[in-house]
Amino acid sequence: MPNRLARESSPYLLQHAHNPVDWFPWGEEAFAKARSEHKPIFLSVGYATCHWCHVMERESFEDLEIAAFLNAHFVPVKVDREELPDVDHVYMSALQAMTGSGGWPMNMFLLPDLRPFFGGTYWPPQDRQGMPSFRRVLAGVHNAWQHQQKDVLENAEQLTAFLQGQLEPRQGELPENLQQMALAGLSRAFDPAYGGFGAAPKFPQSPALLYLLSHAWLGDDAAWKHLQLTLDRMIEGGLYDQVGGGFHRYAVDHIWRVPHFEKMLYDNAQLARVYAASSLLGQASPAQRRRYRRVATETLDYVLREMTGPEGGFYSAQDADSEGVEGRFYVWQQREFQEVLGAEAEAAGLLFGVSEAGNWEHTNVLERRIPDEVLMQHLGMGPESFESWVKSVRYRLYEARRQRTPPLTDDKVLADWNGLMLRAFAEVGRWLGEPAYVEAARRNARFVLKEMFREGLLRHAWRQGLLKPQAYLSDQAHYGLGLLALYEATGEMEWLEAAHALAEAILTHFREPAGGFRDSLDPTLPVVVRDVHDGPYPSGSASAVELLFRLAALYLRPDWHEAVLAAVAFHAQSLTRNPFGFPALLQAHLVGTRGSELAVVIPSEMLSAVRAWFLPLTTLAAGSPGALPVLQNRQPGLAYLCQQGACRLPAASLEQLWGEVGAIYRQRTQPIP
Repeated sequence: MPNRLARESSPYLLQHAHNPVDWFPWGEEAFAKARSEHKPIFLSVGYATCHWCHVMERESFEDLEIAAFLNAHFVPVKVDREELPDVDHVYMSALQAMTGSGGWPMNMFLLPDLRPFFGGTYWPPQDRQGMPSFRRVLAGVHNAWQHQQKDVLENAEQLTAFLQGQLEPRQGELPENLQQMALAGLSRAFDPAYGGFGAAPKFPQSPALLYLLSHAWLGDDAAWKHLQLTLDRMIEGGLYDQVGGGFHRYAVDHIWRVPHFEKMLYDNAQLARVYAASSLLGQASPAQRRRYRRVATETLDYVLREMTGPEGGFYSAQDADSEGVEGRFYVWQQREFQEVLGAEAEAAGLLFGVSEAGNWEHTNVLERRIPDEVLMQHLGMGPESFESWVKSVRYRLYEARRQRTPPLTDDKVLADWNGLMLRAFAEVGRWLGEPAYVEAARRNARFVLKEMFREGLLRHAWRQGLLKPQAYLSDQAHYGLGLLALYEATGEMEWLEAAHALAEAILTHFREPAGGFRDSLDPTLPVVVRDVHDGPYPSGSASAVELLFRLAALYLRPDWHEAVLAAVAFHAQSLTRNPFGFPALLQAHLVGTRGSELAVVIPSEMLSAVRAWFLPLTTLAAGSPGALPVLQNRQPGLAYLCQQGACRLPAASLEQLWGEVGAIYRQRTQPIP
């Protein structure tokens, strides 16, 4: 018989709808039961594509004995971390404070008033390799609740006070050399052999790559060196899906070979942007430009093919597992290559590093370690015939792979993640001259604004016609930046007006009186959620700051500019002490302090060419005189580049305009056509 989760829309919650555990969704019904029966809450947080969440469900939440104990002594609550990121953040912070680490599934024990007092991640059903069994943990917590309740209450009080202190901003003066200090901090964490940051497991760290991209564009040689090495090494290994396109979540090793095979929308959105933009940098070699452009388009084509709903919404993720085995869908045996490719299997094996022994658990994770130029010489092919052959091989492998059992696709639509992908399609479409990508961005914007914008706020989660009521700072900020990018790509004012409405929502609902922004509007949580630390994608605060900086320039709102500049200073100590944790806020600060606005007054012969330029710190406005404050009193046919209220000479040609760009940013290379 199904439990209460059967009425939910989240694929993760629905996975648990037939557990014998008497699950509640997060909400007042569960809280009231805990208060009235004076029971602790057992909070279990995960997500649909989480491998160890699946394991714990099979081992423990389907176990009748464990379920009976949970139901008798606790109020079990199940949360999809992607639907309720504020809940996940608060209790993950608590878990990390208690244990020094975290992960999913996250299992926490809460007082009836929602304050945490104990927690952990995966527990096996029986004692194993030094880990206590889930049974033992449940019995121990129940015993403490019955016989040591004073200690439990004191622990919860101390932990909650600590969490609130950790979430308080550290104000201060921003140093003049903030950006140089930040780059130096990033360099100390850089892997000089295989790129990226730190050791295994190795994540793409997309916000940091986008931050390096801006500095590389500004001419910083070290930033370019770090960036290009990382981009090259990532797409050589199995982190990149060599057959279907798109990036997996992270690599379990330091050389990007073996991934954790799930694919997340936010990774692919940011990496498509950074590869496409890097293909336009003058420092890139012709081979790098071709390679980066190919990866960017293959990634977005994958999203259109496998991660886009019929209405235009972008899905959240694809699982690592199929048939209960991680990676089974993606790996290959040498004999499978021979069956699919016949006489070409040996050459394709060289292309993708396939051997009989394999490179992971007796299978092959496909790689492209041998330089194309070496393979072309070995195979006796020219560039065009080689590219055609590779496409043919990839197509045949992809069609063969389609016959396998595919991983689960989490088809819920999240506003903030959709904003990241909206920005990717709009920007890559205009940079690379791909109208299909711009049209995909339009479809997404129409869908999200129609289905998810309610009562002045963009709501966070939608699935199959059901819209959840929560709205977060990250939704307004990420989607606002996506809408702004769509306006820059098309000149269509409806998208800019929608971005402006989301900026107003940020200032109305999420701005804190003392400065900065809060992430959540939920009054039931035991602490105020206010975190500017970047995870795998930018924090809501960082994107809110960037959006408000850019819109302040177009709408001539110096009050917005000053307000968000102060919001950056609100976190000054964090930025100076740990720049690695805040690259998106540093990027937003760069936009605020070195950014510019480019007003192209139509009709103009320059506009289509200018749209193809990569100008990371410049916000583009195109329209008739008076369509926007930044366009007022401007002459049709001319382009005006302004920075901090000071405008360069009006430009009547592309050459003249590029000269004005160079005067501000001292560019050393012309835009790449």
